[in-house]
Amino acid sequence: MPLREIEAKLFALIAVSEIILQEGEAFDFSLIMQLVSAFSVRPSSELKGFICVIFLDRWQMLLAPFQDGSLFFQVMVDPCCKSIFFRGISEPICSHACASALRKICEDAPACLDLWNLALEDEEEVISAITVILGSVANKELQNKLLTQLLSSSYGVLSKLVDGDVEPSSRQNPATYTRMVSSVTRGLYRIGTVFSHLATSLSSVPVSDGPIRSLLTAFWPILEKLFRSEHMESGSLAAAACRALSVAVQSSGEHFMLLLPSVLECLSRNFLSFQSQECYIRTACVIADEFCEKEVYGSLFITTFERFTQASSLMGINSSYICDQEPDLVEAYVNFASALIRGCHKEWLGTCGTLLEISFQKAAFCCTAMHRGATLAAMSYLSGFLEVSLSSMIETVNCKQKDHSVWSLSRLYLAVERGFCLT
Repeated sequence: MPLREIEAKLFALIAVSEIILQEGEAFDFSLIMQLVSAFSVRPSSELKGFICVIFLDRWQMLLAPFQDGSLFFQVMVDPCCKSIFFRGISEPICSHACASALRKICEDAPACLDLWNLALEDEEEVISAITVILGSVANKELQNKLLTQLLSSSYGVLSKLVDGDVEPSSRQNPATYTRMVSSVTRGLYRIGTVFSHLATSLSSVPVSDGPIRSLLTAFWPILEKLFRSEHMESGSLAAAACRALSVAVQSSGEHFMLLLPSVLECLSRNFLSFQSQECYIRTACVIADEFCEKEVYGSLFITTFERFTQASSLMGINSSYICDQEPDLVEAYVNFASALIRGCHKEWLGTCGTLLEISFQKAAFCCTAMHRGATLAAMSYLSGFLEVSLSSMIETVNCKQKDHSVWSLSRLYLAVERGFCLT
């Protein structure tokens, strides 16, 4: 379709759209999408300068009368529309028009998603598409503003819950409170999705120069309040909060290290309070994978390991039968122990011989369990345990000085021997 014909049809649609809507008639959006498709398949050489500006300007004029944000949003998330954004936003003369359209997406997206009540998987696809687009915005100030708008409703409902604005009657009315928790859960999934896709699309951009750091600065204080609240007894809410935290940790890198003490304290304390929710240990495992090789945090991870190990739900695992009753909990625990064994400095491991003995015994019990995930995790832990212990024994034999480090490594090897004897 020639570009002049596309522009002429846009003018015609602009002329009739207001009249159609004023009379309450349904508008056929397929006409708009035909023009979008025709424009998006044009060669890049034709989408330069004023041609692209004219199209985007007319497009916004056409969609402006539609007060129902969901209609606008259905158009904007179309793959053809995203193709136009990727082409146009890199052109200085088109960037303003693209930015205006993106801003409209972010303003309407939260309300539209709430109206649609999509499944979490479908909603994640929509948020992912928007985040990929926003990741290509060159203007950092505009990018941060658009991301803030996208997540404003998520932060809002989360703040309302944790800041005590939920009326007492809401807790007395299970249906009302359940809806509130469901909204917060969705908000946390959205936040986690944004973190995840920003980290992917901005992998070449230092975290200090990108939007992830500013998002983390706003996110953690609210999330910390949630972790310290009584609302965490909800399993779905706890899982969503831990997922969002895990993604934030993986996305923000070393900028997260200053928060480690308070984060691990929240996770271990909440697990002791709600021991059926293994998501706290899984999140701690993600953190251990990222940071436990930092020697300065060795004692912090060992303390967290001790709290998990001494929990009554884990102390009671003394047979493969019990392991099969709580396979997810066992799998999370031995994965956390594996992360410490493979990442922590041997000097720190040598200070927790008793904990290692206990974890070794439990992993040995679980190797014969029926649950495949728990069994494989336990075997992986034992393999890593033996590998590190053998390495420590060889270092001890070859070392000429009998200093504290040698003594610590010897204790680690003795823990293995005692573990074998007790199992």
